[in-house]
Amino acid sequence: MKPLGPDDPRSVGRYRTLAVIGEGGMGRALLAVAPDGRFAALKLVSSALAHDPVFRDRFRREVAASRSVSGAYTAPVLDADTESDVPWLASLYVPGPSLADVIDDAGPLDVASLRHLTVTLAVALADIHRAGLVHRDLKPGNVLLTHDGPRVIDFGIARAIDGSDLTATNALIGSPAFMSPEQALGGVITPASDVFSLGSLLFTAATGRRPFASTSTPQTLYNIAHTEPDLSPLPPQVREFVEPCLAKDPARRPTPQQLVDHLGPVSSPTAPWPTAVHALIARREHQLRTVAAAPPPPPPPPAATAPEKRRRGLVVPLAAFAAALVAVLVVVLVNVTADDAPAESPETAAPAPTLSVEDALTSERLRRVDPCAVLAKVRVPGMGLLAPEEDPIYLDKCRYEGTESGSVTLALGEPFQNGTTEHDAEGRPIQLTHLTGGCEASVQLTDEPRFTVTVSDSASSSCEAPKAALDEALRRLRTDDVLLDLPAHSALGLDTCLLLDDETIRDVLGAAKPAADGLHGCEWDGVRTARVRVLPGVPDLPPEKDAVELSFDGITAYATTDAAGYCAITWTQRRVSDSLTEEVQVFFLQDGGQDPCVPAQRLASAAAANLPRG
Repeated sequence: MKPLGPDDPRSVGRYRTLAVIGEGGMGRALLAVAPDGRFAALKLVSSALAHDPVFRDRFRREVAASRSVSGAYTAPVLDADTESDVPWLASLYVPGPSLADVIDDAGPLDVASLRHLTVTLAVALADIHRAGLVHRDLKPGNVLLTHDGPRVIDFGIARAIDGSDLTATNALIGSPAFMSPEQALGGVITPASDVFSLGSLLFTAATGRRPFASTSTPQTLYNIAHTEPDLSPLPPQVREFVEPCLAKDPARRPTPQQLVDHLGPVSSPTAPWPTAVHALIARREHQLRTVAAAPPPPPPPPAATAPEKRRRGLVVPLAAFAAALVAVLVVVLVNVTADDAPAESPETAAPAPTLSVEDALTSERLRRVDPCAVLAKVRVPGMGLLAPEEDPIYLDKCRYEGTESGSVTLALGEPFQNGTTEHDAEGRPIQLTHLTGGCEASVQLTDEPRFTVTVSDSASSSCEAPKAALDEALRRLRTDDVLLDLPAHSALGLDTCLLLDDETIRDVLGAAKPAADGLHGCEWDGVRTARVRVLPGVPDLPPEKDAVELSFDGITAYATTDAAGYCAITWTQRRVSDSLTEEVQVFFLQDGGQDPCVPAQRLASAAAANLPRG
């Protein structure tokens, strides 16, 4: 969110505006509050489009179409005015991160989360199609996550099933990476098109990668229309419902209701998102409360008359001259009193490296790195000095804002994605991956080449800022200044693959070998699956509604489970700050049989025995 600008209205209709939440080709999106206290996402149409009679007629039909959609997993329209000088549409504001943000910040979802996501999005699509609409732009950015499930938003480019198009004739509408073959080829769009997009969305949520994406939009569209995706990265129990959705022939795809019937209804009113996702949702809810509690922003200044403008033109230079004069006097005074003392620079001087880049890029060392220290006060061309986020909510990534413009995210231990080797830094090849609307630069770890150190910019297709920031990150990682001062009872520096011994694994899972799951996780996959991870958490966050409290080895933990055969046991290892905790989670998945929480608790007890205590 950003503060309201001087040109933003302080009220629209009966809604009081609070902040700016987005901007695009159609106009501006503002956070607003209704008289009854409900928060709204308020779309203001740009002035250029507002004076276009063709667009205004389309907007009227969009509003009518959007009003007809209702359901548990969609964001309903609250109000609209299609006839005002600046047309607007208000829908219920959902204080949750988008699925795109979740994938970027917390990584791919686990099997239980994917099943829940599939069922609930299928229900949302059924509601949309029942209203006579096709969404046509179902993508991670248009799905918001809350504690009780997802919400599908943005019906701005929907098309009525009866053929009354709400968009320009012959326009290619939608996000290329998540289009269906019939969209890519300009064919007839039906509800089955949304099902294909759902399949692409689920693949992305499961792997962090888009199934058809390429380095150019034409190649991406060609892949969607003519090539089969590689589904081998999907867990078998996920592939069984994703693969049918990606059939090229619309007639071979399941309907949303068939997906619900196949997977069964959701078993809990609380979504089984990973702890990191619930933490991110809690942070967005806290941000909303903070914005709502802030005093109203000042009204925009009145428009100046011509004489006032001339007077202002005189006053501003005089004020600038006075400020410059004061600055000169301050500099003279400092130089006189401090003799030849060197002036301090806000930019952090690069410390001398203490080890090679190969040694700096090992998983053992990176587990002990503070991601918010690596690029602090680093200067990046076009961005200025980088400042880390004040209250990080992740253990292995940090977002940096530039003092001049833009932002980048540094992530440690991200899964490797094949890109283009276009750059070299510190003697290491850098992979550049062009994302939809963004770019990321990454370098592989020396001992675990499946994982990387990555700098990404999701808002710009240019790779210059991620490249420059990663160059500097590789230099900083070779120093000890970036290391965390971890207390003795922290689990962050541990190799989680060593928390379960071979005998316990054989007894519970059978033959299964460990494989690193990022920097702070390990997975054993055989007939049954186990995973141990160190995750970020939110202090004093109440347990999920259906969580069962457990006690073992002096630890209080909470278990969540469902009929799919999984059990996740989570407990707090230590409190990092007022906004962040270090959590340990043991996950167990089986296909039928006994209560999965029985073996899960044995694994949790074995892992806890190998953890340091505070």
